[in-house]
Amino acid sequence: MAPSFLQTIPLLRIFDPVRAREFYVDFLGFAVDWEHRFDEGSPVYMQVSRGDLLFHLTGHHGDCCPGSTVFVWMAGIEEFHREITSKGYTHMRPGIETTFYGSRSVEVIDPFGNRIRFNERLAGPPDDQPTGAGAGAARSATAR
Repeated sequence: MAPSFLQTIPLLRIFDPVRAREFYVDFLGFAVDWEHRFDEGSPVYMQVSRGDLLFHLTGHHGDCCPGSTVFVWMAGIEEFHREITSKGYTHMRPGIETTFYGSRSVEVIDPFGNRIRFNERLAGPPDDQPTGAGAGAARSATAR
C-alpha cells in the first residue's frame, strides 16, 4: 500500500497554560479537547480545536521553538474577523487585509510569539503563485 498522509497537526510552544487558554479558547474560539501532564509539576501538552483545525500546544522545551508561523486556509474570514474583534481581547486587535496572493487574511500572534495566518481565497489561486509548500517561500521572496 502506498503511503497516505491523513492530517497535519502543528505544535506550538507555550509557556503559560492560563494565557494559552485565554488566547486560543476565549479569543479565537477553540475548545480544549484534552490535556496531559506527566505529573503535577510537569509542563502541559494539550490539544485545542475549532472545527477541523487542530493545534497541539506544548510547554515542553524540546518539542518546538516559540515564534512559529502556521498558515491556515479557511472559509468565512469576514465573519471570523468580526467575531474575534468583538470580544475585546486587550492584547491584540487584528486587521483584515487583501494579500498579493489573492486572499483575505487575518494574522494573530499568540502571547508566546507564534503567528497564525488565517486566509480565505478571493477566487482561484493566481497562476503564478504556488498553493502548496512553496507558498510561504513565495511570500518571503516577494516581501523582500
